[in-house]
Amino acid sequence: MSEQSAASTSGSGPVPADRDALKELSDLRYALDESAIVAITDQTGKITFVNDKFCRISKYSREELIGEDHRILNSSYHSKEFIRNIWTTIASGKVWRGELRNRAKDGSLYWVDTTIVPFLDDKGKPIQYIAIRYEITERKAAEERIRQQASLLDKAQDAIVVCDLKFHVLYWNKGAERMYGWPLSEALGKNLGSLILQDNPDRVHEIRDALEHANEWTTEYIHTKRDGSRITVQARWTLVRDERGKPDYFLAINTDISERRRAEEHLLRAQRMESIGTLAGGIAHDLNNILSPILMAVEMLELKNRDEDIGKWLDVIRKCSERGANLIKQVLTFARGMEGKRITVQPKYLVKDIIKVIAETLPKSIAVDYKISPDTGAISADPTQIQQVLMNLFVNARDAMPDGGTLSVAVSNATIDETAARGNPEAEIGDYVVISVSDTGHGMSPHVVSRIFDPFFTTKEVGKGTGLGLSTTLSIVKSHGGFVNVYSEPGRGSRFSVYFPLDEVADGKETAESAERSPIGNGELILIVDDEEHIRETAAAALESFGYKAITASNGVEGLASFAENMESVSVVLTDISMPKMDGPSMIKTLKKLSPGIPIIAMSGLMSAEQKAAIESQGVRLNIIKPFTAQNLLTTMAQALKSK
Repeated sequence: MSEQSAASTSGSGPVPADRDALKELSDLRYALDESAIVAITDQTGKITFVNDKFCRISKYSREELIGEDHRILNSSYHSKEFIRNIWTTIASGKVWRGELRNRAKDGSLYWVDTTIVPFLDDKGKPIQYIAIRYEITERKAAEERIRQQASLLDKAQDAIVVCDLKFHVLYWNKGAERMYGWPLSEALGKNLGSLILQDNPDRVHEIRDALEHANEWTTEYIHTKRDGSRITVQARWTLVRDERGKPDYFLAINTDISERRRAEEHLLRAQRMESIGTLAGGIAHDLNNILSPILMAVEMLELKNRDEDIGKWLDVIRKCSERGANLIKQVLTFARGMEGKRITVQPKYLVKDIIKVIAETLPKSIAVDYKISPDTGAISADPTQIQQVLMNLFVNARDAMPDGGTLSVAVSNATIDETAARGNPEAEIGDYVVISVSDTGHGMSPHVVSRIFDPFFTTKEVGKGTGLGLSTTLSIVKSHGGFVNVYSEPGRGSRFSVYFPLDEVADGKETAESAERSPIGNGELILIVDDEEHIRETAAAALESFGYKAITASNGVEGLASFAENMESVSVVLTDISMPKMDGPSMIKTLKKLSPGIPIIAMSGLMSAEQKAAIESQGVRLNIIKPFTAQNLLTTMAQALKSK
């Protein structure tokens, strides 16, 4: 090889290598320009280099950027502490990684995932910084949308839960925290069955089986909260599949319907009670017609009897009849409510008086504890009926604690708002006096609680109770415009809270009427109208035994005819309300046209509000409730004659 050739060869040797290196650097720069946003600043933060992609996203030209401070892109989104942390990190020679929101020349905002690498001199001091960024604006927008959606889900009242296919909790919104009491930190990763289905954690298998046949399933079940209390939940389950159609996870949206179910139960119970009340009222009406002549006949026989042995048996008949009459009164109280005489009553005094009595009769193993608020208001009520309510509750509490315990009584004012009223259809918004009677006895199951107000329902042994105590209690309370709330758990006792509307115009004064002894009749003629023969006969005999005269009729039509024949002689008309052919109100209306001033006594075992309004509109104010004694009849008759 010649020298020239050798020189040429040796001179051209490095050229291909340099060309390759330059091409490689060019390719790397092109790739970096296309994939990343690159900028270089000096140690003070002035921009010394930007690539094309940096210019495109910032909308500044290279000439506008070179020599400018990096803060030209500042969006003021990040805090001073955040920016200070960046400079502290890179000034110490460390690499900083994070996300930044910058502002373009036209004011638009964009997000970049940023890595800032410091270049150090021989002493380890930064001389410049290279920042490599990747735009993540769309990702951040998607994250924001997800965050907003998650925020909306947290505002939902429903519990929204996401589980994997083994029912481990993946998502637990704020609604779930509120509903079940488990915070997110404790719920995540837990098995849903052990978390809220403590009574039957294996029920998750039922959910899985149901969703194998359909992607959606709705059911109701009792769930358990963190504190052990239970709620009725409507659960809507959805099986979510991935893009290949394979099961991915379960979504549950649970609604607490406990209040709705309680309201429905109250409504159903009220409807059932109304039906039973109608039936019981009809039966009681017939029994009253049977007992009325028995009571009057016994009194008549006792007046004429001189035999001591016969007198004993008559006394037995009278006492048994009176016992039956009292039982029927309880049935009628349940069926329609007994109005009684309403006066202004201070419940706190009634409670104190009854506690004194009950404390002396309770077993020594039962302690009595009471708390009566001194500012408790007054109610408009029949004191005797309120005492009956309290005695029924006290006796039930005693019977619930055969081995001893504590009977607690509380009296206070209470306000029922719209939310509280929704939980009980019988409750109305307003101010009340509430009397709570609690015991520490054996408690009741939900099934028993649902039936305790049914007439003749009792959990006591045969012969130990009539099953009318609580039904009568409820009827009395309802007739006073109040309602009853019951809370009980097996083994944890029971609490009955009775609410009576507050009497806003209470004056605290009570009146009493002195009873007058009925005078003996003076031959006055009394027309007795009743479809029951025995009642007509015994009432007529009782009146005639005490100086009256009597004529009878079996229905309204006959009654009008008898009155027309004896209009000048009849002093008082005693008539039943419910009769065939022509009932009492219709007959009374015609009687008043014939003789506007004739005194009329209405008698009934069960008078409806419509019937009462009808006779009162005709000026009839006197009535006698079946079954009645001869003394009741004579007393009322004297009042009628006095008003003539």
